[in-house]
Amino acid sequence: MSEMLREHKVVLSSSPAIPVPVMVAGIGIIAVRCIGVGLQMHELGLSELMSFVYRSARAWDSTLIFIASQLLFFVQLRCALALMQGHRWGRLGYAFAQAIVVFYLFMASMGWVYPELFNISSGNNARIIPRLVSLTLPDLLILLLLFVPASSREFFRQR
Repeated sequence: MSEMLREHKVVLSSSPAIPVPVMVAGIGIIAVRCIGVGLQMHELGLSELMSFVYRSARAWDSTLIFIASQLLFFVQLRCALALMQGHRWGRLGYAFAQAIVVFYLFMASMGWVYPELFNISSGNNARIIPRLVSLTLPDLLILLLLFVPASSREFFRQR
């Protein structure tokens, strides 16, 4: 180990270099999700967090939505790791997960889906779409990093 530190060389695997937009997007997905959970836990506190879990577990439909949200969280983390390894299904899976999130948030905020466990509260329906776009802006930027730059497209085309 000390020889590697003296020579200033690190042996990397034989895989091609990960483009910067893909690496930033993967780290961004993980950071946004983990920081979001941490901030939510801090904002609610332990007693409110336990109350939220208890309220969502009282009815079967709320329980299914709560479990699906947790599953979607872990799917997004897995997609982030997969896309940093160059798997095409990682970026497509993340895009599909974001489509599900936006679709559910829109439907629940309009009052078309019951129970509205996760929704955007606003005064009227005309303000829901701009608020939805502003809330999903980090995810939209991550999707742009995965699909728009030529280096990202080429990286996923090679695999």
